[in-house]
This record gives sequence, C-alpha cells and structure tokens, in this order.
Amino acid sequence: MTGTLKDWIAERLDAELAPTALDVVDESHLHAGHAGARPEGETHFRLDVVSAAFEGKSRVERHRLVNGLLDDAFKRGLHALAVRARTPGEAG
Repeated sequence: MTGTLKDWIAERLDAELAPTALDVVDESHLHAGHAGARPEGETHFRLDVVSAAFEGKSRVERHRLVNGLLDDAFKRGLHALAVRARTPGEAG
C-alpha cells in the first residue's frame, strides 16, 4: 500500500464494489487517547457505501464483505471501522 490509508480504502472499495456512492471519513481525531489510536491518525474510519454488490446480503454479510476487502488495512494499523452498507434501492 502506498499513500494514505483513507485513499487506499476508497480505491479498494471502489474497485471491488463499484459503489454508486462512497464516503470514507477518518474519525481518528475523535478517538485520541483510546485503544488503538495513534498520534498520526488513520486508525478509526466511518464508511457509508452504496453498492449493488450488497443485494440479497444480510447486514452481517455486508459487513463481513467490507471487512474482508479491507483486511490489509487492518494489518496496516486500522483499529476500528464503522460501516453503513446499503443497496441503491435502500439509499434512494
């Protein structure tokens, strides 16, 4: 991985899920002093992903899919991930 973790997350999800909407927010500053937080940030993210890839999947299956795609990010220092995963029909 090169560049910021935020950019890598966005590129990975864009390539694998072809989302119609994607918002990746670094909330690390809100967790300063908490477990897993680092001074340089990029440890806590909030995602809002809208993709047809979630059709027919339960909420747990959607989260597992996203977490699996971001396994390398967890290895790189991602500590916490809040995920909102919706289908286009649910978002519209």
